[in-house]
This record gives sequence, C-alpha cells and structure tokens, in this order.
Amino acid sequence: MGDWILLLLGALVILLLLVGASVKPFRFIGRLGVKFIIAALFLFLFNSLTTMTGLFVPINLTTTAVVALLGLPGMALLVAVQQLIL
Repeated sequence: MGDWILLLLGALVILLLLVGASVKPFRFIGRLGVKFIIAALFLFLFNSLTTMTGLFVPINLTTTAVVALLGLPGMALLVAVQQLIL
C-alpha cells in the first residue's frame, strides 16, 4: 500500500515539473508546514515548562493546527479550554 502512495506522489511531482506548475501553492504549503513544526515545538516547550503547575495541552493535529494558524492567542485559547471546560 505504501509503495503505491510513493509512486503516485513521484508521478505527481514529475507531472508538475513537466507541466510547469505555479510556485505559489508550494510556497504556501511550505510555510504552513514550517508553522506546524514550530507550533508542535512550542507546545512541547510549553508542556515541558508547565509540568509543575499542572497545565498540559496535548500535542495532536488539532491543537497543533490551532497554534499554527492562530499563534499565541490560539495557545491561550487552548489553555483556557483545558482549564475551564475539560
């Protein structure tokens, strides 16, 4: 199953290189990927620094997406939801 996915992705890359795809969508996806990585690292750092206070925000796709797209207000929102609702 995994070989088919790699083959499909490789064929897509070759097709885009031959056709000459626009660079803007790839730049957007690259920036979004970097934001996701930074958000996951920020969540890990936050969880590491707040172990004694009892604050813990799980690191998963949803929480990482909230922090990646909203930044520090998103992190504050997740902490508020964790403390007030959950």
